[in-house]
Amino acid sequence: MSIFEQRESDIRAYCRTYPVVFDKAENARQTDENGREYIDFFAGAGVLNYGHNNAHLKQAMIDYLQGNGVTHSLDMHTVAKRDFMEKFTRTILEPRKMPHKMQFMGPTGTNAVEAALKLARRVTGRSEIAAFTHGFHGMTLGSLACTANKYFRGAAGVSLDNVNHYPFGCETPCQGCTVGCGPESLDRLRGLYSDTSSGVSAPAAFLVETIQAEGGVNVADQAWLQDLAALARDIGALLIVDDIQVGCGRTGSFFSFDGLALDPDIICLAKGIGGMGTPMAMNLVKPEYDRHWSPGEHTGTFRGQNLSFVAGAAALDYFADDALMSEVRDKGATMVDRLTDLVGRDNRLQLRGKGMILGLDVGSGETAAAIVKKCFADGLLIASCGTGGRVVKLIPPLTIPDSDLDEGLGILVKATETVMEAA
Repeated sequence: MSIFEQRESDIRAYCRTYPVVFDKAENARQTDENGREYIDFFAGAGVLNYGHNNAHLKQAMIDYLQGNGVTHSLDMHTVAKRDFMEKFTRTILEPRKMPHKMQFMGPTGTNAVEAALKLARRVTGRSEIAAFTHGFHGMTLGSLACTANKYFRGAAGVSLDNVNHYPFGCETPCQGCTVGCGPESLDRLRGLYSDTSSGVSAPAAFLVETIQAEGGVNVADQAWLQDLAALARDIGALLIVDDIQVGCGRTGSFFSFDGLALDPDIICLAKGIGGMGTPMAMNLVKPEYDRHWSPGEHTGTFRGQNLSFVAGAAALDYFADDALMSEVRDKGATMVDRLTDLVGRDNRLQLRGKGMILGLDVGSGETAAAIVKKCFADGLLIASCGTGGRVVKLIPPLTIPDSDLDEGLGILVKATETVMEAA
């Protein structure tokens, strides 16, 4: 037995899907300890948007460490933090005329969601949060209450209260959907809130992903999102957009909601915001709501992770112009073209997504698991998501070379054809 089997908790998961010991990684490839290379279409579940060991980001971190830069600082002021904040303001917020303040908390996405929920409840004086079917928002109790997946919720050990789930407004209804998702799904909800005898109270906030990544790569209908924002305004609720997995350039623009005529009150960011895979989470909060906090009322030991500020600031160089985002849109189109041809030859398949996050719905978790296993055997790292794990999710680094993207797509198409033929 290896040390992992002897001593690591049985809760380990991804290592069971990829049963090798990885040793090195560069951009879109990982290498195991025996020297075998794998093309990475998983990218740390969206953390490694700029690839493994990105040379530009790595050099910035090396220079900072060699200069004895501060590494840990709680929420004290540091040069690295100032540089990140100034660059984020100049590169991302000011061009969009966004007045939002930056709140740093614990270093993972669930910390960002917890802080957003707490603030929304403080601002409105209400307790309920409205979340949506198939949504995923984290593993701590508040964010887990907003998560829809029964398997994850079942580990809580306590009741998950003060959250109601409503049908998500899918752009394309999910294959096998039984909850009535679609752009018209808000009509009934608006009626319930307006009827004083419905027994349904207005929430503190609506918490939504514009693309439900872990939920099956379900893309929200633009009109539905705009109606949701209008409903929030009408009933005095906040609109919280969870952009943790599909932000930071994943869809071909920095925010997944760019171009959708949305003005979120709070935006939750993590994963790719740290640039290099170093942990960081950040909420963007409208100033009129941020002032409801009292100093130190929500803390986190690692909210001052300066290496993440350094790498995150270097990553913002990719947004100084449209070069990388243009590549993302082109690569996304390539991915769609290759998989559309596959889907056209098998009506059991459905393709969803935007930019460089795509989901191939293959109908069952067993089929998806077989495809993931076959891909791994053939040198491709890819994962499944969605109800019962029925969706194969493509989320490669945005910086993946065209040759690796082409080779990886070839492996996926061939593996899918092999498994579907045997199904």
